[in-house]
Amino acid sequence: MAKQCTHLNQIKFTKPSKHVCEECVKLGDSWVHLRMCLECGNVGCCDSSKNKHATKHFHSSRHPLIRSIEPGERWIWCYVDEIAAGEIPG
Repeated sequence: MAKQCTHLNQIKFTKPSKHVCEECVKLGDSWVHLRMCLECGNVGCCDSSKNKHATKHFHSSRHPLIRSIEPGERWIWCYVDEIAAGEIPG
């Protein structure tokens, strides 16, 4: 049986309020893609980006779920279960 995410009940935010990685902006750096924390709404850069702010946010906050906020992408990733946890409804 496939592993399932047990954290989907923690989703509080589904739409971003901004489309920038504020941490990268403060550093004067750029990013590759943006991810949003589904528990607090924090937007950070992806692991392909130099600073990996979305993953750093997980390590400091322990908020388990992120989503892509790239155009046309709706996938959810769970850091705790290390699985794709579904999609944000369109």
